[in-house]
Amino acid sequence: MKNLIKEFTKGIIKENPTFVLALGLCPTLAVSVSVVNAIGMGIAATFVLLGSSVIISLVKNFIPNKIRIPCFIVIIATFVTIIELILKAYSPVLDRALGIYVPLIVVNCIVLGRAEAFACKNNLLKSFLDGLGMGVGFTLALVLISAIREFLGAGQIFSHTLIPGFEPAFVFGMPSGALLVIGLLLGFFNFLKIRKS
Repeated sequence: MKNLIKEFTKGIIKENPTFVLALGLCPTLAVSVSVVNAIGMGIAATFVLLGSSVIISLVKNFIPNKIRIPCFIVIIATFVTIIELILKAYSPVLDRALGIYVPLIVVNCIVLGRAEAFACKNNLLKSFLDGLGMGVGFTLALVLISAIREFLGAGQIFSHTLIPGFEPAFVFGMPSGALLVIGLLLGFFNFLKIRKS
């Protein structure tokens, strides 16, 4: 039981895709303008991570080694297509806000990396927990970054003004602001890691 909890929590803290492994930074920079976008992208990526990890762990013994990566990409692309169609049908506003970054989950380093490094070498339960943990870790990182950016760049979170009269710094709504926030958070988490050891 302890090992299963460890498989889940490692993606949230110890191997967080954004703050530790520095993977998936392109969609992180692009969609972290608002918390709503971050939650939508996090859910989409988690769905793809879970689905692809489970299927890859089930079919890994039937895939020849020479065509392993193309097969993984086809499996991942299937789940990306499913989530993209769901977004188009049930949340067209979010679909337009996330834009090209949902289809690009197919080549996201987090998803392909977990398929290659973990799901193709482990059983169904461990692969499921790994995918879920990585997805939750990615989502939490997106929400933290977007909450900081939305508050500092627009003075709001979820379209609600938190501090009346607060003057936003519009740079945080731009890509340079995303880089600044991510850089400061990476530095902060590395500082905590060094102090802990």
